Amino acid sequence: MKYTTIINNKKYEIEIEKDGSLTVNGQKRSADFTPLGRTSYSILAEGKSDSMTIEEREGNIEVLMRGGKLYTAKVLDERALLMAQRSGGLDDGSGEVQIKAPMPGLVVAVKVENGQEVKAGQTIVILESMKMQNELKCPRDGVVNTISVSAGQAVEKNKVMVKIT
Repeated sequence: MKYTTIINNKKYEIEIEKDGSLTVNGQKRSADFTPLGRTSYSILAEGKSDSMTIEEREGNIEVLMRGGKLYTAKVLDERALLMAQRSGGLDDGSGEVQIKAPMPGLVVAVKVENGQEVKAGQTIVILESMKMQNELKCPRDGVVNTISVSAGQAVEKNKVMVKIT
C-alpha cells in the first residue's frame, strides 16, 4: 500500500509491502514497531531504538512525540491523496494556521510576538507536559496574528495558542 505522509510540511512517499518491508522516497528502510499501549510504540529503525506516541486528532492528523519533540503529520493513502488534491484540501501555504496544545500542559515560553514574521520550523511555543518540555514549531512561513496564551499559563488539550496567516 502506498501512502503520502506530510510531516511538518515535508512530504514523504511511503510504500508498505505485503511482507512488511518499507520503502521511503524510493529507498528501502528497516523499521519495527512494537505497541506498548493504546498510543505508545517502541521503534527500532535503522538500528536505533526510540519511543513514540501517536494520537489521532482532527481527522487523520497525528501528533508524534519522538525523543521529546513534537511533529505534526498527515497520512494519506492513494485515494485520499487524489481526493485532497482535487478538492484543494492539501495545505497550499495560504490561510490560517492554528498552533494548538497537543496535550494539557503549562506554557513555559511564547517565542513570538503579534505581527512577527515566522519561518517553517521556527519554535512558536514551549509547552511543558509530563515533566518534558516540547517545542511547538511553525508548519510554514507566515505572520503571527493572534497570541492567546502567555508564559506560566495552564492550557487544556486542543487550546488554540497562536494563529498564523
